[in-house]
Amino acid sequence: MPNLLEQLKQHSTVVADTGDLDAIRRFAPRDATTNPSLILKAVRSGQYDALLEEILNAARDHNGTLDEAVDEACDRLVVAMGGLILDHVPGRVSTEVNARLSFDTEGSITKARRLVALYEEAGIGRERILIKLASTWEGIRAAEVLEREGIQCNLTLIFNFAQARACAEAGAFLISPFVGRILDWHRKADPDTRYAPEEEPGVQSVRAIYHYFRRLEYPTVVMGASFRNSGEILALAGCDRLTISPALLEELTSSEGRVAPVLNDSRERDTRPAPLTEAAFRWQLNEDAMATEKLAEGIRGFEADQLKLESLLHDRLAADKA
Repeated sequence: MPNLLEQLKQHSTVVADTGDLDAIRRFAPRDATTNPSLILKAVRSGQYDALLEEILNAARDHNGTLDEAVDEACDRLVVAMGGLILDHVPGRVSTEVNARLSFDTEGSITKARRLVALYEEAGIGRERILIKLASTWEGIRAAEVLEREGIQCNLTLIFNFAQARACAEAGAFLISPFVGRILDWHRKADPDTRYAPEEEPGVQSVRAIYHYFRRLEYPTVVMGASFRNSGEILALAGCDRLTISPALLEELTSSEGRVAPVLNDSRERDTRPAPLTEAAFRWQLNEDAMATEKLAEGIRGFEADQLKLESLLHDRLAADKA
């Protein structure tokens, strides 16, 4: 009998939630997704030492300030790493815009265009990349502009239905609702409650979003993310895509059983409502304590790791100038 991962791939597109090339080669996902935390972990692993040195050598010739050289090196590093990942997956890689731009629509658009230009400079077409943006109102508006330019986006850090709905209404290519982080919040709020995987709040959230998108015929892809256990993953079999960490990919590979699709298109159709206004979006997010807290926490966490990566590059470049 095929293992659980092989069976899961028959119902959902599997995406590797890692920058670890060995894991990507081993589990053969369709796509891969990265974020500042995963990029930092990959750089620290030593897998990319040669690439890092190449990027630093180019940055040393930069004519601007040290901070400008660091920013340029960061952009070139994440794009070069994305290019290496694309050598091992047939589909796409997601590359994230700096979290500090999460509330800056124009800044996000400018950075996204820069990342795409660097990919194209490396001979990689935009059809193989997704630009990741936080699902703030400003991030969603940036995605709306980028999608019209043919730059497809992955809207991440989704914890709330209003976020998902606004992304679909903006024409986002893909959204990443975070399953495990929703569970983390509920466990902290009520430590005594135990959930079966299919009853977990994060699983229920993704199911509701998926069925809403299908009923209203939004083409936006739903990709469950941030899993804490394999039960959550199997409870979402049939979801468009599932991005999974190497540890859980390993668990699925070494496990046997039967995987049946849980999510499917019922073919029921509803009429789309008028798009959410900014005021309605902000109010619905404000009314959801879990989503408000986890979105802010996620942005801060990604920015913290972005700063660590920048500090690493800054120290290397500063040492050369000393």
